[in-house]
Amino acid sequence: MHRPTPAPIPHRPSDAPPPRLYRPEEIADTLGCSAWWVKDRARRRLIPHTRVGRAYRFTAEHLAEIIRLYEERPAQPAQITARATEPLSGPVTQTDSAPRRRPAVAPATRLRARPPRRQQQYSTVA
Repeated sequence: MHRPTPAPIPHRPSDAPPPRLYRPEEIADTLGCSAWWVKDRARRRLIPHTRVGRAYRFTAEHLAEIIRLYEERPAQPAQITARATEPLSGPVTQTDSAPRRRPAVAPATRLRARPPRRQQQYSTVA
């Protein structure tokens, strides 16, 4: 006699283990910053986080997203940067490149200190 195989039980979210939650201090150690910075960014809703009561908690996915958010990309393509760092083959003349000019800079404004307020409020008799 052949027994029918039981139908597979659908995966329920309650069966999955909960994700590990990291404290701000642990995230700060990983990122190399202060716990204050992590909490401040979470408070201002600039980084992803979970609130458990009044505490900020982070998952591994949150950490990966924080790293992506603060990732810096090069300003120029790699080809232009590689050409700029190559040594020139010969002496540079005016015909090889555009004439070099100094950048236009506004004349410096001389700053003056304001007299102290205390001296203006109280007259001193010497």
